[in-house]
Amino acid sequence: MTFGIVVTQSMSEQIAQELRNAIQDGELKPGERLVERALAIRMGVSHIPIREALGRLAEEGLVERTPRRGARVAALSEQELREISSLRIVLEQFVAVRVQNSWTEERAEILRGIVTSMVEFSHAGDLDQMFALDRKFHETLWDFADHRMLMTTVAQLRGRINGFLRAANQALTASELAAHAASHFDVVEAIASGDERRVCLEVARHIETAAERIRIQTDQ
Repeated sequence: MTFGIVVTQSMSEQIAQELRNAIQDGELKPGERLVERALAIRMGVSHIPIREALGRLAEEGLVERTPRRGARVAALSEQELREISSLRIVLEQFVAVRVQNSWTEERAEILRGIVTSMVEFSHAGDLDQMFALDRKFHETLWDFADHRMLMTTVAQLRGRINGFLRAANQALTASELAAHAASHFDVVEAIASGDERRVCLEVARHIETAAERIRIQTDQ
């Protein structure tokens, strides 16, 4: 893979973002070694901002650092899967209810448009576009929730949540791709219904189904 050359003053920040994107996009796989010297050469910088960037990603849970063994892309353990999925349910139920309370037909069309594109790419078997649109769908909901303090508070979780979404999409078989894409219509219709209980149940079901797919794949 090819990283961009970093030349700005906030060097470690930009390196962290480059690596974060590579992890979330699946270019860097769980368990893959992150060698400071190799990364420094590839990105055209010294090892110091690389080390700082890896430290930041370790704090976010995207990278694991072990004394004398260096850094690796973090894998999703069973405990982390339980914690992320349970936390996602709480947060995304809150977000969905806020969106429901300010629902407009314009927002409905935006979300349905994203899901329609997901379905089209699912039939083409394009996993990368599926993941990108899955992430866009959930990030759009968060934007519609219009809660800046919540966004700031959970910014550090975004990487882990996106890692969850990537793992959930990778766990899909070819026959499951379309069903997963279409399941987002159920979330949209639950929000549109105005029924708070319905939307909370649908969000929980959506996330629990994804977590179970990851669990099954991990156990194989």
